Amino acid sequence: MESFDFVELKIPAEAEYVGVVRLTMSGIANRMGFSYEDIEDLKVAVSEAITNSVTHAYNETGQGEITIGFGIYEDCLEIMIADNGSSFNMQKVREEIGPYEQDEPIENLREGGFGLFLIEALMDEVQINNNYGVIVLMKKYLSEKEVDFDGDQVSTTQ
Repeated sequence: MESFDFVELKIPAEAEYVGVVRLTMSGIANRMGFSYEDIEDLKVAVSEAITNSVTHAYNETGQGEITIGFGIYEDCLEIMIADNGSSFNMQKVREEIGPYEQDEPIENLREGGFGLFLIEALMDEVQINNNYGVIVLMKKYLSEKEVDFDGDQVSTTQ
């Protein structure tokens, strides 16, 4: 098993704590050697996932807790966002946002599920488990590895 460091945060399900997580994640990603652009992508993806928990899992009541875990590997950063709030119907959300076409103007994207679209567009791998609460598991590789438009991982090192 590959060794890694793990950092965990628990925050109240309140929007004002999103910045705390973004700063923590930014520091971890900077230390790992991620580019400025990748760190900005990570910040957007993390913000969207936490905002979804605050808004949908706990209906912006401020009640509840969100757990954020950072798995720090040699070649990637794995981020887990977990809540114990209301689950959602993943298939229904995917059907509502519909398939995204590469040449589709961003102005035509549907509301609702846009955060999920952003997360999937900005991260290299995304898994969502919504059996008990929601767990979003995202992975971003350092620049040596990139993911092409079909989701297949390709190496840019020669």
